[in-house]
Amino acid sequence: MEMTAKLFNKHKHSFPITECLLLLVAIFWGTSYGLTKSALLYTSVLVFISIRFSMTFLCLLPMVLRDFRLGRNKDWQVALPTGLILSAIFFCEVFGVANTTASNAAFLISLSLLFTAILEALMTPQKLKQWLWLMLLCSISVFGVFLLTGKQSDIFSLNKGDYFILGAALLRAGMVTFTKRFTENKSISTTTLTAIQSFVVASVAILLLIILPDSKMTLPDELAFWLTLIYLVLFCTLFAFYVQNYAVRRTSPTRVALLMGSEPLFGAIFALVWLNESLSLTQIIGAGFILLSVIVTSLQRT
Repeated sequence: MEMTAKLFNKHKHSFPITECLLLLVAIFWGTSYGLTKSALLYTSVLVFISIRFSMTFLCLLPMVLRDFRLGRNKDWQVALPTGLILSAIFFCEVFGVANTTASNAAFLISLSLLFTAILEALMTPQKLKQWLWLMLLCSISVFGVFLLTGKQSDIFSLNKGDYFILGAALLRAGMVTFTKRFTENKSISTTTLTAIQSFVVASVAILLLIILPDSKMTLPDELAFWLTLIYLVLFCTLFAFYVQNYAVRRTSPTRVALLMGSEPLFGAIFALVWLNESLSLTQIIGAGFILLSVIVTSLQRT
């Protein structure tokens, strides 16, 4: 992980590698909704979250212990509140995905772009011109998702799962913005930040399993579940949240949200290539809007 950070620093003036890695996160997240839905066929939401984040924490633990020995984590406590926010995000997202369609989830979660831009403007003094420009890019991207996911006919008919996803969108905005605020000028490695966040999420899930009635910690024995989970842990959790935490400490939260918010575009590409689905002209135009906002954001230097 720290080698990745050195690679970022080495090339930050010659090639937008941070932006490219955020787009790679969006690609992985674009595949995660369908895979999460399939994993939940084998187990409950709480068991799924507790296993996923326990595995993530254990993968990072050796590097975290090394960072503590080297004195890099004097302010490790700042990770705790962001871990609680992340817990709420995943409970909302996983409960939401289990009770709504992938297209509804993709559109509603994209609203986090607008929420992030508004929250950052309220918390961080910045030039009005710069904020209006980012807000325009966010609006273009959300409109693209609106067209891509075919929400024109039922945008106002929300079910229980949709409200969970909408809550996750609000929490995502808080996550990137507060991570920036809490970790600024603090002594904590990005690896430790990611690990403590994962530990908090896993702990909250396990605690709920213990105290809630009719909750059982039964491990699935189906190979398909574990293969799916390994993919989600390695690429959609461990890698994704490390990159998010690294990037948000070095650039604008809204820029991070814009680049990672392109996940519906890559989800559509995944469905097109892997599942042999087709896109309508309206969906292609929507994909074009998302791509436009991504290109402009990637080329814009801060």
